[in-house]
Amino acid sequence: MAHFYDELNDDMKKFILKQHMFFVATAPKEGKINLSPKGLESFKIINNSKVLWLNYFGSGNETAAHLLEDDRMTLMFCAYDGNPLILRIYAKVKVIQEKDECWNKYIKEFKNTSGARQVFQLQIESVNSSCGWGVPLYKYQGQRKKLSDYYKSSTKEEQIDYMKKNNQTSFDGKETKLFK
Repeated sequence: MAHFYDELNDDMKKFILKQHMFFVATAPKEGKINLSPKGLESFKIINNSKVLWLNYFGSGNETAAHLLEDDRMTLMFCAYDGNPLILRIYAKVKVIQEKDECWNKYIKEFKNTSGARQVFQLQIESVNSSCGWGVPLYKYQGQRKKLSDYYKSSTKEEQIDYMKKNNQTSFDGKETKLFK
């Protein structure tokens, strides 16, 4: 049975910290809804009502474009081993980019920052827990190394060039305001 809460509690925080992957969902007013898996130790709990997600650059930048139109985001964590559980965080989001004055305050919360594109500050509006009985069991083998190796082997200038070429508009052609 599903339950709603106003914020995270200690059991939820422990559950989140054990997960190796989570999902991020955003939607523009019109266009494609985005749902993406995330990992790479990019999630940080600040307190019961605030979390951070470090977004690394990649093939698209849908989340940033969507948040310019609608500042809502849903995160989902699933138990793939142990007791079943699905936990969803519904939040209002502030986008923090390197060009922003408060960037250093937020980026220092993360260990691996090579390839960082944005930090999303999520103000939790509600948390939903549900049974997760239908989620299959999986064995965690580790994070893939290809993306983090790419970030480590490229220069900051190469990363910026890539983002300027590939991350300034969404797949629907919406602005991300990454460098503006």
